[in-house]
Amino acid sequence: MQEGKINVQTENIFPIIKKFLYSDHEIFLRELVSNAVDATQKLKTLASMGKVSDELGDLTIQVIADKEAKTITIRDRGIGMTADEIDKYINQIAFSGAEEFVNKFKNKSEAEQNAIIGHFGLGFYSSFMVSDKVEIFSKTYKKGGATKAVRWECDGSPNYTIEETDKSERGTDIVLHISDEEKDFLEESKILELLNKYSKFLPVPIQFGKEKNQEKVEGEKDKDGNDVYKEVETDRIINNSDPIWKKAPADLSDEEYKNFYRELYPMNFEEPLFHIHLNVDYPFNLTGVLYFPKLKKNLEVQKDKIQLYSNQVFVTDSVEGIVPEFLTLLHGVIDSPDIPLNVSRSYLQSDRNVKKISNHITKKVADKLEEIFKNNREDLEAKWDDIKVFIEYGMISDEKFSEKAMKFALLKNTDGKHYTFEEYNAQVKEAQKDKDNKVVYLYSTDKDEQYSYIQAAKDRGYDVLEMDGVLDNHFINTLEQKLTDVQFKRVDADTIDKLIDKDEKLPSKLDEKQQEELKPVIEKNINKEKFTVVFESLSETESPIIITQSEFMRRMKDMEKLGGGGMMGMGGFPETFNLVVNSNHPLVTEVLEEKEEEVQQAKVKQMYDLALLSQSLLKGKELADFIKRSFSLIK
Repeated sequence: MQEGKINVQTENIFPIIKKFLYSDHEIFLRELVSNAVDATQKLKTLASMGKVSDELGDLTIQVIADKEAKTITIRDRGIGMTADEIDKYINQIAFSGAEEFVNKFKNKSEAEQNAIIGHFGLGFYSSFMVSDKVEIFSKTYKKGGATKAVRWECDGSPNYTIEETDKSERGTDIVLHISDEEKDFLEESKILELLNKYSKFLPVPIQFGKEKNQEKVEGEKDKDGNDVYKEVETDRIINNSDPIWKKAPADLSDEEYKNFYRELYPMNFEEPLFHIHLNVDYPFNLTGVLYFPKLKKNLEVQKDKIQLYSNQVFVTDSVEGIVPEFLTLLHGVIDSPDIPLNVSRSYLQSDRNVKKISNHITKKVADKLEEIFKNNREDLEAKWDDIKVFIEYGMISDEKFSEKAMKFALLKNTDGKHYTFEEYNAQVKEAQKDKDNKVVYLYSTDKDEQYSYIQAAKDRGYDVLEMDGVLDNHFINTLEQKLTDVQFKRVDADTIDKLIDKDEKLPSKLDEKQQEELKPVIEKNINKEKFTVVFESLSETESPIIITQSEFMRRMKDMEKLGGGGMMGMGGFPETFNLVVNSNHPLVTEVLEEKEEEVQQAKVKQMYDLALLSQSLLKGKELADFIKRSFSLIK
């Protein structure tokens, strides 16, 4: 037996590892299983080169929990190690990474410590975060002298022992003697959770525990002639060792992509709209599959739906800052060996390779959408309501994506027709130019609430866009910056003649003196703090009173709602409206000529309430009074 002391200058290194990596202590299983996979993959490579004389046999990696003995064993049948190799790789190389980590921690503030955690691949020594003692039993694949099986033991101090042992099979067993404070890791459910999280797509089969399945009994039928099944217990294989992102897209069907989506998100019952298969080998290696989920009008951002892998080892599902913000709305998997496995998210965000990968994914997503637009525009239009939030988010937040999206992003009008930006401008530019030669894009945020305003616009030959999405208020601002000589105006922001001002005014039936006479009569029945009375000479077919809110004021209120709370910490913008009186409507003239004040006031109140009702502003007691008054008028 050989005893020794690991060459270490830092005292009490193992307690420090335990203390400062406590929040990440579950990664021990990821590290040890990944090491077992590496040992197995190396054996396969050597065998392919003709350097392994034995049959490889079953290479399944086993994870074994023994609650009674308080141990977890990770067993592989990979290349194994000799005594010299254990001394080199465990006592020297692996430990130097752990020691460097601890030295970096010395004399650092808590914030600096948090930034350093994860920058070092602690690998094997992460096992001491949960163990009082660790044993290694290993037998090399090599033949000849000095190749006997070896046992290594360390109790969490720099002292270790190495001795010969009995082990018939090639490979390595890592035996963790779990400490009392970490005994939760002995629970089958906990180990299963961690294996599913970190090892779900490792390239070598991982077995843990047993599962019950139904097996057909050959040659047996029940009395009704049906097949007979029996319950059997089989080894539970944790992982899919050949996930679709490692395969060529030409070899996969749509159904296989959908099945993989269900495997990733078993609780998501909605099918994805379409997918993008990433497969790049220069200037970096990158594979993966990204799915477009149905987003609809709700911006329910779930930023844990893209899983980041390095050589099929799970790294993180917290990818914001690693991929552009708008791409976090996608679901799926990204895998790249160029992404370091054991680093913090802040390090990933600043890594040059990661930034290149991020830019490439943005380009691939834009290319895919453009391809769908060119080859199957009808399909894109049919799915537009489900994906427009994603595209708008991208155009608002990512300039490179926005440049490409100008070719395939769509506008939809209130009749359900779709246009590219170029097509829509050609459609409306002649009819909807104002006196400053700007093209006015009218839009609605609620077709039902704004129906009368939309209809008034259509009666004049104008078109109205449907902009009812959660991001449309911001998107309109973005488009006004990108499109030349275009301004957006909500269809109820003013009267139609004011929205598209052509210097063509109808003569008014009420002169200025009559308007001044009528104004206090109307103001007597309204909230003057909220409504400003203005007179306009509109068509007789228009409503007698119309309520509008200026485009600027409405946008500020919408942004306030989206941002939550008051603007600039001052309680927000006051809700103010224009009360437009149609000076050409017969009812308005009738009110002016009415001699009985009570009748005059009742007519004004009724017209005012009808205008409020058209904008969903009539509520509570005022709505009840209006209904009661309406019945009285019917009588």
